[in-house]
Amino acid sequence: MSQIDNPKLSAFVETASSYLETASTSVKTAVRFMETTFLNAPLTIQIAMVFIIIAIVTTMLAYISILRNRYRGYRTDRKLARLCPRIDNLLIDEVLSHPSVQQHIPPDEIQLNIAPFEQLPLHRRWARQALTSRIIHFRRNVRGNIAQLLRNLYMQLDLDNDTIKKLKSRHWEKKVQALTELTSLDMFISDVTILPMTNDRNRELRAAARHAYIKLSKNEPFKFFDIAKEPLLMWDQVELFRTITSTENIAIPNFARWITYSGNKSVISFCLKLVVHYNQHNAVPAILRLLDTKDHYLRADAINCLGKLRASIAEDKLVGLYSHQPIPCQIEILKALGRIGSGEHVEFLKTEFLHATDFDLRKHAAKSLVKNQWVSDQPGDELVSSVTPENLRILRHCMNPLIKY
Repeated sequence: MSQIDNPKLSAFVETASSYLETASTSVKTAVRFMETTFLNAPLTIQIAMVFIIIAIVTTMLAYISILRNRYRGYRTDRKLARLCPRIDNLLIDEVLSHPSVQQHIPPDEIQLNIAPFEQLPLHRRWARQALTSRIIHFRRNVRGNIAQLLRNLYMQLDLDNDTIKKLKSRHWEKKVQALTELTSLDMFISDVTILPMTNDRNRELRAAARHAYIKLSKNEPFKFFDIAKEPLLMWDQVELFRTITSTENIAIPNFARWITYSGNKSVISFCLKLVVHYNQHNAVPAILRLLDTKDHYLRADAINCLGKLRASIAEDKLVGLYSHQPIPCQIEILKALGRIGSGEHVEFLKTEFLHATDFDLRKHAAKSLVKNQWVSDQPGDELVSSVTPENLRILRHCMNPLIKY
């Protein structure tokens, strides 16, 4: 032990030695105890002693396993600390600084020198994983030919075979890692392989598979909507929306297809948001049919969508539905009338502002009045003089252009 210079490793070895000595002492004590006490004790005491011994042995094995894993992690970290700078230097020298890149030669015609990379300990799994991680890291920070060269290097070194093996693993975390790698390197995955994962029980795997499918599918990136059984949680929708809107050259379908036929309410709700983002006015007929749904949360989403699309064709139907809707839907109807801003239902908005008992209804009715320019075009002295002090404050609040909410 005196030959170990690293103080952290020395402390680790001393700790492990103390645990092993403690375990040895415990075993010797247990043997003496068996010889003197256990055999002469009553049966119930013997059973209790057996459970105590099992607990002690299990605890010691757990400690040994923890120490072993920590030691292996420590060794791996030290190896990576030496290997990663070598990998970075090779990537910079052989790929990023390749002379052909500056000459704008197509990446497929550039011959990379992979001999220096073969000098790395790539026969070790951890070393291959380190190389894959560094390639992905560099590729996320570059574009164009250099990004394609990094992908070519990944394939020439057969690192994609390791990723495919992880994709076939029984452990979901390895599948997620594989999907992340394939997505980052823009590798092809067959629909047969990835589609079942988009409906997996595990939420992490399900989200990663959907993200990868949108990124990698060239023909139908939204096909997993057809088979989605698990609900799209709000965070899933945020991540999917970010992925869809940030993916270049993605084929955008008509989302009215899923609004009409999907049996998954969360998919319909998400498609309504996408209809608004991509301003798909051809989906308005499908959204109007959705107003008859029994789910008032979904109905509120549909009303919100119609308002943001400024679908004036829906105004009369929304006003007709208003009286027998729950408050969330009524609020969305008032907001929709304000967004559409046709001015045809000012009297309806005025009535709601004056006579509604719910504060939110009065507030949104006032905001919609202002958006219909009724208050600004007609000062409304009669209205101002007849409203209560609270309603007057609401009206003045909504008329202030600096206040958005």
